[in-house]
Amino acid sequence: MIRVTDAGGLRTLTLDRTDKANSLTRAMLLEIEAAVGSASEDGVRALVLTGAGKVFSAGADLDEARAGLATDPVWERLSASVAALPCLTIAALNGTLAGGAMGMALACDLRIAVPGAKLFYPVMKLGFRPQPSDVRRLRTLVGPARAKMILMAGVKASAEEALAWGLIDRLVPSEDLLAEAEALATDALAARPGHVEAIKGMVDLP
Repeated sequence: MIRVTDAGGLRTLTLDRTDKANSLTRAMLLEIEAAVGSASEDGVRALVLTGAGKVFSAGADLDEARAGLATDPVWERLSASVAALPCLTIAALNGTLAGGAMGMALACDLRIAVPGAKLFYPVMKLGFRPQPSDVRRLRTLVGPARAKMILMAGVKASAEEALAWGLIDRLVPSEDLLAEAEALATDALAARPGHVEAIKGMVDLP
């Protein structure tokens, strides 16, 4: 349910469980974690996260969430590993981004999305708590009030709202989404790995 494609230093991870709106099981999260974890060793200089179909991810598989996945440490480990990558990371949102899937997207350096995407995190409605790092990253991007709109008021932000808030960085037609992600990665792919890491480290200084 996770496709891994490598081409010239670019690794693309595609969520491919379209019959379930790419909702995430623990097995899928472990697959993504493994692919992210091996990126540096494999010489990856840019990593793209995307989804098959018209939804990036509906979040956690609800059956597994109720059985304990909602509080599993794999969520925090995965987002931390994405954030720690020394390469350029891009979330290419092919559609709606919901719930726990927000974490891996928030941990990326860049987020681009198709115009019809919605972004929401229905933890108040479902009775779950968001992952702590998700809250910190969301607050950093959009500010405390808008973070509360998403986490507490259940707002489903349109792609246009998310762009205005700084939650995503660019809107791209669906047919151009992956091409745009590759274009954004072009300079990083052509640079020395140490150069990418150095500049990313300068930008990410607290």
